[in-house]
Amino acid sequence: MPAMKTQITESTLLFISIAKWVFLATLAGLIVGFPIALFLKLLRASSDWAGRWEYSYFLLPAALFLSALLVKYLAPEAKGHGTEKVIEAVHRRAGRIPLAVIPVKLVATLITLSLGGSAGKEGPCAQIGAGITSAFSGLFRFNEHDRKKLVICGISAGFAAVFGTPIAGAIFGVEVLFVGSILYEVLLPSFIAGITAYQVSSAMGITYFYKPISIMPVFSETFMLKVMFAGVFCGLAAMILIESLKYGEKRARLVQMWEPYKGLLGGSALVVMALLASKRYLGLGLDVIEDTLLGAPARWYDFIMKSAFTAVTLSFGGSGGIITPIFFVGATAGSIYAGFMGLDRATFAAIGMTALLAGAANTPIAASIMAVELFGPVVAPYATVACVISFLMTGNRSVYPSQVLSMVKSESITVELGKELQEMRSTHSPEQGGMAAFAVRFIQRVDDAVNRLRR
Repeated sequence: MPAMKTQITESTLLFISIAKWVFLATLAGLIVGFPIALFLKLLRASSDWAGRWEYSYFLLPAALFLSALLVKYLAPEAKGHGTEKVIEAVHRRAGRIPLAVIPVKLVATLITLSLGGSAGKEGPCAQIGAGITSAFSGLFRFNEHDRKKLVICGISAGFAAVFGTPIAGAIFGVEVLFVGSILYEVLLPSFIAGITAYQVSSAMGITYFYKPISIMPVFSETFMLKVMFAGVFCGLAAMILIESLKYGEKRARLVQMWEPYKGLLGGSALVVMALLASKRYLGLGLDVIEDTLLGAPARWYDFIMKSAFTAVTLSFGGSGGIITPIFFVGATAGSIYAGFMGLDRATFAAIGMTALLAGAANTPIAASIMAVELFGPVVAPYATVACVISFLMTGNRSVYPSQVLSMVKSESITVELGKELQEMRSTHSPEQGGMAAFAVRFIQRVDDAVNRLRR
């Protein structure tokens, strides 16, 4: 009898816990879905308005100046790409995010993206979602454990609503906090929050881009090898993006001036870069991503240029996310690889897009599921292989340096687990670096060359 009573009590407590989090996650999805849909509508309207003028990007210095001014004096936590700040808040402050971050991040991102800043739209959505759920937790005096869980639901809801991928969004929220582990206890509420937010945004008229792939080459060892090498190539492209962002932040720290003046400097640099290269790398770049996924050939330097434009934007006062630039870099890198190998460009642009996300954000499971949601089940086995290889290739690097390392990607690399990536150091012999260290050495040599020229 005592054992039976214990089992009944345990089952009752579990049922109450499930009911509690189903309710809270549904509520989180509802209260996050509406502002995310509003933000996406405002972003489309402001981008359409700015797009009427061919040279609207000449206003980028003023845009980044104003963005940096708003962030510096109203909500410093809104600086850079939002998801990173949310991860930092979860690990360091139990998910506490000031409510002022929401309007400041929304306005600063609208200004940056509509006038041509190279950034993404998911960072603000994740930060808006996390900020709303953090405020909700504070209003009802949740303990730190429940606050963190609800903030993670906010991340999932924001990601799902902005890209139209409810399952990948849910997994992203529980996978992005740690490298190599998933918070299973938040899995159910994240799914519910993501699905609810997606349904709300869809009901409000938000549409999403899907491109199901119906035909794939017949399986063979040769084709699988090409897919594996695509993962390697995308891993290297992800490293170039990560190191470009680090380099941009390093250069910005060395510039000793008032933050809004850095915005003027960065905006002016973007104008010059666009005049010298192309306007192709300004803004979200959704037209390039969609064209590439439809089979249009990418230029061999597209992924490098987009990395540079994004690094300047986010390091010098711009506000926005990083996932959309990741999609741009991945889709163009996949297209370039396909052209070199004589493969279907559209298929490998899709594989490259998700593999880049896996490598740059250390989220191979979310990226693999996203491949299914965006491109259909036919591509799933190949995208998954490329995602895992890209994830391994990037080593202990990430576009989110506040991620906590929970696994060792190679026994040849000695690292201390349980620390944020930006705090830990890894040791390995020069020969163990191989191709994976090539992109880092390249960036470092460019930096050294610039310093010598300055002297």
